[in-house]
Amino acid sequence: MIDNNKILDIIERRKKMQYDDPGIIDLWEELVMVFSENEEYTINYLNNCSKEYLFWISEVFEDISENLQSEQFLHCIQNLEIKYPDLSLEYDNQYAEKSLKNTVKGSVDFI
Repeated sequence: MIDNNKILDIIERRKKMQYDDPGIIDLWEELVMVFSENEEYTINYLNNCSKEYLFWISEVFEDISENLQSEQFLHCIQNLEIKYPDLSLEYDNQYAEKSLKNTVKGSVDFI
């Protein structure tokens, strides 16, 4: 299960930063780590989190997608784009989809 208090703490710290603060990378890495641990928990969390949280979490959709390598995750964020059109998630979703496709395309099978 995803610790909502941990997510809240990360998002609150992120909200206080300027857009060019180098510390943002550390917070992004924390979010990616949490949301890359378990696909089912991640999808459940995203489907039930607030629009505000979703806005901040969407910054790392691409990295989560790369780690999870999951069509279900992509479907989840595509549905969230429909649910919250005012969040403008289309670019985040496109990057997440591209991340999945690039990893699959770049994989090599050894015989």
